[in-house]
Amino acid sequence: MITLGFIRHGTTEWNIAGRMQGQMDTALAEVGVKQAQLLAERLKGETWDAIVTSDLVRAQQTAETIAHVTGTPLIGSDIRLRERSFGQVEGTTLEERISRWGEGWREADVGMEADEALLKRWHTFMEELQAKHAGKRILIVSHGGYIAPVVERMLGRRIEEHLNNTSLTIIEGDPTGWNCKLLNCTIHLNT
Repeated sequence: MITLGFIRHGTTEWNIAGRMQGQMDTALAEVGVKQAQLLAERLKGETWDAIVTSDLVRAQQTAETIAHVTGTPLIGSDIRLRERSFGQVEGTTLEERISRWGEGWREADVGMEADEALLKRWHTFMEELQAKHAGKRILIVSHGGYIAPVVERMLGRRIEEHLNNTSLTIIEGDPTGWNCKLLNCTIHLNT
């Protein structure tokens, strides 16, 4: 089987401002660059075979930092690893969303990508990844709104906690299914 290390990208200025990014292409803030470096230093002591990333800049910057520090090959970016599309709410703050659509903005018809569409992207990506990299340890740099539903589907249970920037979640496959070895770990940020 395969071992997957899911990494949420480092913090962006929009994360700091509380703006919904979705598929809008934002770069890492200074703190996000530092977070990526701290995670890369942590990963230097581990063995990973390859890194693949979302095609959005914030994920690519995080992946490039990890590849540079650890020497792990960055084998490409993939549009299927992009953040969920949040439709009309992209670029807005919580206050703006509540002002426009009310407290129940998440249930409003704002053009948000459904879980099933996101998971379909994941499924096609994962089939190719397993075919090419069976038995390998692969880091996947992506986004919180993407990683959470993917991991929930793999594990068959809800993740109650918010995935933090540069968190590491490790899922290991075996003949009986998927096992979570580490969830939302940010110990590298404690230094």
